[in-house]
Amino acid sequence: MADKKIKLNDGNEIPALGLGTWQSAPGEVKTAVSFALKNGYKLIDGAYCYANENEVGQGLKEAFDAGIKREDVFVVTKIWATYMSRVEEGLDKSLKALGLDYVDLVLVHWPVLMNPNGNDDRFPTLPDGSRDIFRDWNHVDGWKQMEALPATGKTKSIGVSNYSKKYLEELLPQATIKPAVNQIENHPLLPQSEIVELCKEHDIQIMAYSPLGSTGSPLFKAEPIVKLAEKKGVKPATILISWHVNAGRIVVPKSVNPDRIAANKEVVELDADDLKVLDDFVADINKRGAWQRFVYPAFNMPFGFPDKS
Repeated sequence: MADKKIKLNDGNEIPALGLGTWQSAPGEVKTAVSFALKNGYKLIDGAYCYANENEVGQGLKEAFDAGIKREDVFVVTKIWATYMSRVEEGLDKSLKALGLDYVDLVLVHWPVLMNPNGNDDRFPTLPDGSRDIFRDWNHVDGWKQMEALPATGKTKSIGVSNYSKKYLEELLPQATIKPAVNQIENHPLLPQSEIVELCKEHDIQIMAYSPLGSTGSPLFKAEPIVKLAEKKGVKPATILISWHVNAGRIVVPKSVNPDRIAANKEVVELDADDLKVLDDFVADINKRGAWQRFVYPAFNMPFGFPDKS
């Protein structure tokens, strides 16, 4: 099941499981990317904002030099908030860092525009130290620029990331090209059922980041997940990753540890009874409003949080 592919609404196919590279430290991400690709991964998820795409590119090159074909690897990048008024320029910077002529998928990282001429390329600030954000900017204008990217040959697919129901409902009526993917934080403690259902209705694939929660996540000790892991003879992380793949979602767990990278590729079949256990757990979380988000942006912007159901 780890080799499963999912068809996007534009006809392209994406692997269901990939390697995330957010917060991968310098000196580690090159090795992680190379190791993952040499050990069967087909999807690498990155972003300009992560400030490590040059090392991701080095890892890609190492894998390609070892005989892995470029066309067999699905590469994702994201247009950062300081480039949303000039998205092709942002993509060009990522391509240069990655050492690639094209990526397979480009996402809007957040529906926000930060000052493109500010005091920092990624995180411009105002004199009081807060983010330098253009608060009257319409994120749909950025999407219109995204729609021009496939014709350039620099990407095959386009999509969004961190779009709540509110933002997606604003975008869809004005979109000429529908987003192929919405990458969101997604795990049983943050099922985001409303946005997941909306995306399903519009044939937009969910790509789950932080699928394990975070270091020391309570998910690893949650009774239904622990019991399923014992039943399957695997670790709780395997159950959490397998939940997404079995549900037809894309999942990109992050790690730089070779053992964990290899372990995260282990996906098990979950039958109807197994899925019901997880569905009941999610239903209880929703009923109690016991959601837990692990990734909050320091934007001070109304992203629809807490759109966590």
